[in-house]
Amino acid sequence: MPQLPLSPGSTLGILGGGQLGRMLSQAASRLGFDVVILDPQPDCPAARVSRAQITAPYDDPDALQALGRLCDVVTFEFENVPASSVETLAEAGALVAPGPTALAVAQDRVDEKTYLNAVGAVTVDFAAVSTLDDLTNAIDQLGLPALLKTRREGYDGKGQVWIRDAADAEAAFEAIGRRPAILEAAAVFNRELSVIAARGHDGAVAVYPLGENIHANGVLKTTLAPAAVDAKTQGRAHEIASAVLDGLDYVGVMGIELFDMGADSDGNSVLLVNEVAPRVHNTGHWTQDGCVCDQFEQHIRAIVGWPMGPTEAHARIEMTNLLGDEIEQWRALAAEPNARLHLYGKHEARAGRKMAHVNRVLGAV
Repeated sequence: MPQLPLSPGSTLGILGGGQLGRMLSQAASRLGFDVVILDPQPDCPAARVSRAQITAPYDDPDALQALGRLCDVVTFEFENVPASSVETLAEAGALVAPGPTALAVAQDRVDEKTYLNAVGAVTVDFAAVSTLDDLTNAIDQLGLPALLKTRREGYDGKGQVWIRDAADAEAAFEAIGRRPAILEAAAVFNRELSVIAARGHDGAVAVYPLGENIHANGVLKTTLAPAAVDAKTQGRAHEIASAVLDGLDYVGVMGIELFDMGADSDGNSVLLVNEVAPRVHNTGHWTQDGCVCDQFEQHIRAIVGWPMGPTEAHARIEMTNLLGDEIEQWRALAAEPNARLHLYGKHEARAGRKMAHVNRVLGAV
């Protein structure tokens, strides 16, 4: 294993070459690190801003061995990397951060919610579903409406369906391919918030101000940050983030989505955890123009053993995702004096595909 902290000039590996890998690579380059991308797509967005790309599937043992030999530390831009890939990298001598425990927990929604409740990060009620009989029993237990999700994979509204009538249970199970699933009770929440937090190898935790999120068709559209919350709500989010990160001995940045349920009878803020993402997160893009140290630099700092950067916001930001052909607005957006455009370098603008985001500076905090 490499000795920490890593010095500038060391080589970092990233599993995944999409927009998150691209922005991680750009942050690493600013700090003087070389980056190698492993991605099955040739000429992927992250590779075009990195030193090199290994073009291969994420479970290719030869490619993983090569990446492990080249790199002092390896991270990933998305959580659906096979757990066996992390083991192969470790065998090749690379340090992998975040580690395999966090990856395994985040890859299975039942395991994730079980873990979260165990560390005091409360979620909605839920039940594991493997058969149609399981689903029927879960509906009896949790009531309706309820949200059926595949246990593994699925993002941006994919792999999930609402059940509002018990008669629709079988059709819902068919819609997700009769795969192992989780049924989640509905949460009547005031708004969705998220917190971006990081933890270093030394256990130091850094937490950003909360963001407020607005979705459209299951996909994040806008984040407003810092969110208009009181000190109790921000404090509770900090407690949740610290408990989740410490319990996993986590290293790197994590995104934690929260349901704001309002205050209890004692005036304490009630936040339920929707889900966690063991990586940099779409709801943290506002930090690029609202903070001195954004989430991408923070992740690099954490995995290479550098001190955590400051998390205070110096500006209020409205982050908006540009999906599909909305990318054609780039000329008008580039002309806005308070807008900063972040383009992902993707060649094809498919419907619903995240092509870029724009951060509008709304004023000083």
